[in-house]
Amino acid sequence: MLILQSRLPHLMQADAHAKDGRYFIRSLYFDTPSDKALREKIDGVDRREKFRIRFYDNDPSFIRLEKKSKLSGLGTKDNAAMTKDEVLSVIAGDTAWMAETDRPLIRELYAKMKNELLAPKTVVDYTRQPYTYLPGNVRVTLDYDIRTGLVSKDIFNPDLPTVPVAGSPIILEVKWDGFLPEVIRKAVQVDVREQAYSKYAACREYD
Repeated sequence: MLILQSRLPHLMQADAHAKDGRYFIRSLYFDTPSDKALREKIDGVDRREKFRIRFYDNDPSFIRLEKKSKLSGLGTKDNAAMTKDEVLSVIAGDTAWMAETDRPLIRELYAKMKNELLAPKTVVDYTRQPYTYLPGNVRVTLDYDIRTGLVSKDIFNPDLPTVPVAGSPIILEVKWDGFLPEVIRKAVQVDVREQAYSKYAACREYD
């Protein structure tokens, strides 16, 4: 990470939303009583999805419900805006309003909460250091200090007790659209181990 932190700022732009080059991410993940999302990830199921509510730097003015989907190794992400009061109502089990909203993703979550008993499961915290590069629409991120709120759903508590995940990993992700420029490809060639990594699965290891 130290090598990349010294190398990437000379080649890439810091993300415009990052303060001092980084931001704090907190997510509340959903799962079923049988841990469907967790088991599908661990088992490498070809077609899978997971829901989470996410906001940044402890600022509840910008909250997103997100659904991440995977099919044959390709990922997509859908999102919908939510308010703090709406999130608190979902956590409290007050969900009737979700069926009437004009936001399709929230209606989909409502249906799965009713039919599959999907429910808030755990809080996942981490710090992200993001960089961007216009050619190829490249985005490089370093995620670290990954922590779990265990069984707590108290997502808006800035003093929520959390526990570091095993191994204290640092996650390097490189994403691009049409092509990955050679200068960026060479810049991120450091001593890393390529593998799939799920922050949600890592944060469930203490269950």
